Amino acid sequence: METQKENYLCPYCNVTFETFEALKAHAITEHKKESAPTPEGVITLTVNGQRHRVHVEPQWTLYHLLHDQMGLLGIKMFCDRGACGSCTVIMESRPILSCMTFAIECDGKVIETAEGIAEAGHPLVDSYVKHHTMQCGYCTPGFITTAKALLDKNPEPTEEEVRKALSGNLCRCGTYPQHPKAVLEAAAHLKGGK
Repeated sequence: METQKENYLCPYCNVTFETFEALKAHAITEHKKESAPTPEGVITLTVNGQRHRVHVEPQWTLYHLLHDQMGLLGIKMFCDRGACGSCTVIMESRPILSCMTFAIECDGKVIETAEGIAEAGHPLVDSYVKHHTMQCGYCTPGFITTAKALLDKNPEPTEEEVRKALSGNLCRCGTYPQHPKAVLEAAAHLKGGK
């Protein structure tokens, strides 16, 4: 098994360094007005199969780290209050709201985002397109991420179970009737059917 190379991400300009010492020297030289990174603020997490060591500030949410610092733009900010599901990611096999989770709490965690789901070629992506489950598409990554967490836990959900799992995700365009169709089709595909 190939060992993943760790890297340290500058919290101010997103430049990556191979050592914490290099990150700290960079921050002191290039970002004099900002606080210097400390070892206490460094976390390790695996995102979409890639391991990262990053310096985080205590107030950063996981959304801020993933979206604003790491550039994973599939994670959306709709309400910033944990009420819409647009910022959903999978952490340790559970769907969580990244806007309500502090990044510092994610040390050692495994996280999957909509980008990772799409890169893996998960059938949810094609079934969501086929069943026209989006209009503006803003909420789609959160729905897909939540649906994947459901299918990982329950590969043969009923329509009611799908509706219940997705009930925390909001869609301003009103595409709700299409989501269960897409999820059930993806479940059938994963099982080997069509």
